[in-house]
Amino acid sequence: MGYLQHPVSEDRPVRIGLIGAGWIGSFHAESVAHRIPNARLEAIADPALSAVEALAGRLGVAKISSDPADVLNDPDVDAVLVAAPARFHSGLIAAAAQAGKPSFCEKPGGRTVEELDGALDAAAAAGVIVQFGFNRRYSSDFAAARRLIDDGAIGTPQLLRSLTRDPGNLDGIANPERIPPGTIFLETLIHDFDTLNWLNPGAVPLRVHAVADALVAPEAKAGGLLDTAVVTVTYSNGAIAVAEANFNALYGYDVRGEVFGSAGMVTAGGPQASTAMSYTAAGISAATVRLNVDLFHDAYTAELAHFVDCVKADRDGIQAPAALAAGGTDARNALAVALAASQSVQTGLPVDVATIAVLRPAEPALHTVGDEA
Repeated sequence: MGYLQHPVSEDRPVRIGLIGAGWIGSFHAESVAHRIPNARLEAIADPALSAVEALAGRLGVAKISSDPADVLNDPDVDAVLVAAPARFHSGLIAAAAQAGKPSFCEKPGGRTVEELDGALDAAAAAGVIVQFGFNRRYSSDFAAARRLIDDGAIGTPQLLRSLTRDPGNLDGIANPERIPPGTIFLETLIHDFDTLNWLNPGAVPLRVHAVADALVAPEAKAGGLLDTAVVTVTYSNGAIAVAEANFNALYGYDVRGEVFGSAGMVTAGGPQASTAMSYTAAGISAATVRLNVDLFHDAYTAELAHFVDCVKADRDGIQAPAALAAGGTDARNALAVALAASQSVQTGLPVDVATIAVLRPAEPALHTVGDEA
């Protein structure tokens, strides 16, 4: 009767081209080179060629350039990792799509919804994968919290909380005048907005009210710095969420989440480096984490590994892994909340998210047995 064709995965790795050799780009490059077995770092590009040379030398990468177009046009590059500054994100996603290449992009996906929509349209037209770097979805404790919510353990979400407190020191923020206006919403709290959206499946944010100030570095407020913020978000299912951020937590890097529901509560995160505690005459203490790449080391690696698996599955015509990744709808929803929060601070008034963008749920609504009444 003759053989039937059965799809099998190819042995060759997914060849990644990195655009952006800064702090997070370098960490992602190390993950691709050393921590993800079915990936290979093929090329690196960044206008700061000295940074590229240093990173490539450390990781043994032969192809380097100061021009991202070299990575985008390289036929040996299977997918692009975008770790450039945020103002370039949408353009690089679109350019990668036009080159037929999937992309993993750090947050935010764009500075405006219109920018992001243009990039997503380009990706859809090209039929390529786009994943965004919302790493908390891949942190074991946050992922466990989401599973409990899916299983109905806490009933229907009613109150949610997410916080990010960046590590600091007694000297305060170094060079606060160099922090672009809006960073606290577009670069920091956007993680919290995605987390809140993700932990409230099937709902979309409707209204945002934010207050923010420069409490850590008040001398930089005139230049647009906001280093402390609290944001409330009202959702389409009635749930109310609070997100907060501060740029100078003396005790370490503190990221936490909490969801209170009709049947209970789940929490995730914290600044502790481990569960080990010391009990001495000085009191009770625990070591804390000081860097994002330490607190979320495994999550950063897992999100990239998931992207590589999806690209490989698409290339080889096999079943893709179960969806955890933040896609275009997730990135768009988080960005809309960030932009609404920024506008709310400027006006002092709540902002209807629909005035920023018309949103749709990223996934089906949560159905919890026993909550119908």
